[in-house]
Amino acid sequence: MSDQVNRFLGDSLGRTLVKLIVVSLIVGFVMTVFGLTPWSIIDGVRDFILEIWHRGFSALGRVGDYLILGATIVIPLFVILRLFSYHR
Repeated sequence: MSDQVNRFLGDSLGRTLVKLIVVSLIVGFVMTVFGLTPWSIIDGVRDFILEIWHRGFSALGRVGDYLILGATIVIPLFVILRLFSYHR
């Protein structure tokens, strides 16, 4: 059972928790710098859905912007975390 959990998580439970804590701290700091809160993100998603509904599907072009914006944070963090786990 433990091997299945480790395979699912990609590492041991402890290491995965440490990685998640580090990523959470970094993302929390970045969100604070940009003035984002969880509620503002939820409101943004809600507003996006309402905008799609009210303006039609032309608003879907913003999905690409969201994808690029998110990737600028997620991909470097993924690479950094993989580099940390590569040496072990």
